[in-house]
Amino acid sequence: METQKFHYDNNIVRAFLYATVVFGIIGFILGLTAALMLFYPELPEFLFGTDDTTIQSLRSGNIQGLINSQGALGFGRIRMLHTSAVIFAFVCNSFFCGAYYSMQRLLKTRMYSDTLSWIHFWTWQIMIIAVVITFLMGINTSKEYAEHEWPIDILITFSWVIFGINMFGTIAKRRVRHLYVAVWFYIATWIAVAMLHIFNNLEVPLSFTSWKSYSAYSGVKDALVQWWYGHNAVAFVLTTPVLGLMYYFMPKAANRPVFSYKLSIIHFWSLIFVYLWAGPHHLQYTALPAWAQAVGTGFSIMLIAPSWGGMLNGLLTLRGAWDKVRDNPILKFFVVAVTCYGMATFEGPLLATKSLNKIGHYTDWVIGHVHLGALGWNGFMAFGVIYYLIPIMWRTELWSKKLANWHFWLGTLGIIFYAVPMYIAGFTQGLMWKQFNPDGTLLWKNWLDTVTAIIPYFKMRFLGGLFYLSGAILMVVNVYKTVRKGSFQKEVPAEAPALANVGTGRKEGEGVHLWLERTPHLLSILAFVAIAIGGLVEIVPTLTVKSNLPIISAVKPYSPLELEGRDLYIREGCNSCHSQMIRPFRDEVMRFDGKNGEYSKAGEFVYDRPFLWGSKRTGPDLHREGARNPDSWHLKHMYNPRITSAGSIMPRFPWLISNKLDRSRMVDKMSLMKNTFDVPYTKAQIDSANKWADNQSKAIVKRIYSEATDVKDQMDQEKIAKGNNFIPMEQREIIAMIAYLQRLGTDIKTTDIKTASVD
Repeated sequence: METQKFHYDNNIVRAFLYATVVFGIIGFILGLTAALMLFYPELPEFLFGTDDTTIQSLRSGNIQGLINSQGALGFGRIRMLHTSAVIFAFVCNSFFCGAYYSMQRLLKTRMYSDTLSWIHFWTWQIMIIAVVITFLMGINTSKEYAEHEWPIDILITFSWVIFGINMFGTIAKRRVRHLYVAVWFYIATWIAVAMLHIFNNLEVPLSFTSWKSYSAYSGVKDALVQWWYGHNAVAFVLTTPVLGLMYYFMPKAANRPVFSYKLSIIHFWSLIFVYLWAGPHHLQYTALPAWAQAVGTGFSIMLIAPSWGGMLNGLLTLRGAWDKVRDNPILKFFVVAVTCYGMATFEGPLLATKSLNKIGHYTDWVIGHVHLGALGWNGFMAFGVIYYLIPIMWRTELWSKKLANWHFWLGTLGIIFYAVPMYIAGFTQGLMWKQFNPDGTLLWKNWLDTVTAIIPYFKMRFLGGLFYLSGAILMVVNVYKTVRKGSFQKEVPAEAPALANVGTGRKEGEGVHLWLERTPHLLSILAFVAIAIGGLVEIVPTLTVKSNLPIISAVKPYSPLELEGRDLYIREGCNSCHSQMIRPFRDEVMRFDGKNGEYSKAGEFVYDRPFLWGSKRTGPDLHREGARNPDSWHLKHMYNPRITSAGSIMPRFPWLISNKLDRSRMVDKMSLMKNTFDVPYTKAQIDSANKWADNQSKAIVKRIYSEATDVKDQMDQEKIAKGNNFIPMEQREIIAMIAYLQRLGTDIKTTDIKTASVD
């Protein structure tokens, strides 16, 4: 058969490689900033200004700078920006970089379309920039790993579809009969991410000229769909594509074949089937139906087998080549990456068991677990791929192996100094929360006792982040010097015989999987079926069977002012530190709802779009916050948490007290809730929404002034100073926030819980 000549496209690979390096550094800096703010919450005050004379500041004596920042450097916003930068900007770009390089060589063809490659690249980078801008402005949905508002979700979908067309088009014109295991993982990644992203981000925009939207699901349903997505974003964004890179780059770097073809098959199919069932383990002991929690636990434990099968397949690929690890920094990164993958995928199923989940959930143990995977597995695999590609694509030796080794050891120290303190902090939190005195009272009743106890571990975590960032900066130097020294090859000449036209039917004596490997359309269909089953079994009954969600007659929709306050709560990223889910544990009921004695019920969340159960408690749970503290306490707490709670690490929110509440879309929000989601607002309530909000805000301000005369005096002075520019307290954002916080958990009482059958 005649040999065909063609060229591989290195240009698109280079673009994604540079994006990986740049956004990796940005993501690490954002993470380090968030880590710093957990023991130095005054960082925004230091940068923008403060009226607190006990704090050093670049602009002491003036808090206007902090107010003008409008919370751009608030912890809630920085945290979501960090996670999105690491997942979508760093890990995804590293996957695209490795995939565009490896697919061309595995399939012996250029990418299907150079134009589609570049459309994919630029739409993805534009999406990342849009995320940065909107998150800093407070435009987000609050849904973990899916905080992007609806226009960005559409852009992500468009870019992902372009990538899929290009990938499947490349597979269709391949010059290799059978698909290699890495390509299987790329296909499964594309299918699963498309499904997860679309279904989790079904939302209704307030209008097509507004960035605000509301989730198509509410309460318990939203929680299940979100963690079906959230857990499997870890699976199909942070795991399966990186496993595809492992199966290509690790054997290449070691110059050894993959250890076991059969193990690859078992690893692939079992992993993509089991993963989609495990999401509910993030919701143990919550208001989620018990059967869904049990299913999530069972399949999470099953995940150990396929995950460790992949880990062993990777490590055993180095059999007979371990001597190379000593001298080859690329293999060092790969070995530690795969080892971290194994540790994280053993720890995850353990945390999914109810025995450990009741201690570990909402603590920093989970943060340590996540970062063992992110820093070790994802980060080190990306670094290894970069170090592998740079010398090849620029046709030269790596500028400094010594610098690469320094990067490796700094990164490894960073992982240790990050993960271990977070484990200790998590154990400390989980155990302190549950300790009782002999007389049955909580031993550590004050939440700040547990916060103070783990501050040293926050500082150690920050040190680990510094090590990790320092190593990455050395990589930037090494990459820059290597690029300057070498000569980049945009078009790489290659040749291969054309693929003979044979039927798709299975031939006599041909193994089932060999047949699947040469029929990509059938492999893709079966992969979709394996991926989709778990979600269908768990989500469809929860969304459709009404008995899963008993109605509580006392639970009423939010008032218009409370709805506005809830949107402000989401804008500021408050759910990054506060949960709204009291689990049925003695310690949680006593701590968060001592008088009422009620844990959270499924029927309480029917009007929550999106749900706000949270995933970590840096601060206390807020589900029973209503009527616990006076309105004036909330105002002062938002202005400066250290006034009301000495030692608090909560950031300040003075702009909430200065800003005028934008109520221009308030009636539209209520109409959307009624007309689209069938929230039982009456026409009279919607028509009188502004009057309703006025009356509620006046009542709150009246209580504040009666409780804190100093606040009233300050407002009187401000009115004199500003004259016509004065904004009445009733019209400020803080009043809406207080209205929302004071509403939380007040609908049900121990003596008044009426449920109605919905069958």
